[in-house]
Amino acid sequence: MLKTIAAELARIADVQEARLADERRAVGGDIDWSALAFRWREDGRLQAIDAPIALPLDRLHGIETQKQRLVANTRQFVAGLPANNALLWGTRGSGKSSLVKALLPTFADDGLRIVEVPAHRLVDLPDLVAILANRPEKFVVFSDDLSFEAGDGSYKALKAVLDGSLAAAPDNVVIYATSNRRHLLPEYQSENQAAQQIDGEIHHGEAVEEKISLSERFGLWLSFYPFDQTSYLEIAARHLAARDIDAEIGVDAPWERAALQWALARGSRSGRTAEQFVRDWAGRQALG
Repeated sequence: MLKTIAAELARIADVQEARLADERRAVGGDIDWSALAFRWREDGRLQAIDAPIALPLDRLHGIETQKQRLVANTRQFVAGLPANNALLWGTRGSGKSSLVKALLPTFADDGLRIVEVPAHRLVDLPDLVAILANRPEKFVVFSDDLSFEAGDGSYKALKAVLDGSLAAAPDNVVIYATSNRRHLLPEYQSENQAAQQIDGEIHHGEAVEEKISLSERFGLWLSFYPFDQTSYLEIAARHLAARDIDAEIGVDAPWERAALQWALARGSRSGRTAEQFVRDWAGRQALG
């Protein structure tokens, strides 16, 4: 009896999933394709973003190498040339997601569009890619703060789209993801103990190999590191200048002391911390 019930529940689940997949494919005509950015909703629909964040690339400081490499890869992509999926990983607040978002105003006139997909909805990637495949635009599928917990099988959908599915990925779609983890999955000391040394070479255990295999499917790896004090102040100065506030570094100005105190209180000298300080400083200065 239990087996019969389980089989019936599985059949119902398969029918429901097939129906939802058909609905997702059918919404293509309801999408505002004139938009520059989109989000993949919880109900499996593509929704236009009316006012996407348009951060200028020149506002990003301290990540010049990463910026040059991702811009070059994106330029190849929008030109119809071979390009890689990209994984931007490293310390929090170091400009990973800001760099991806800044690509939109830079390449929008070349047909670039960004589709934001939450990490837990990556299981829908095959459906999303099917919707985008026949469009003339070039789509960056963007997943921010990507990581998977132990036992989370949704990363397999990402692996299949990146490299491993029988169906070829369309030329007008690349995946850019940001993460604080290099291998996207939690790593444990016990897994490293399963490594073996064979003929002088280290061979990882199966658990480690599985985790490495996901991040290796990204052809471009960009690493982000914490900022030093000088870089932090330079970032804050650029944000202040963008608000028409004079900010000279190295003269012990009030804003400079306040910026350092702000970072000390948060235990972080990051681009995000600098931007948050500038919002506070600019607001207080405007109030007098």
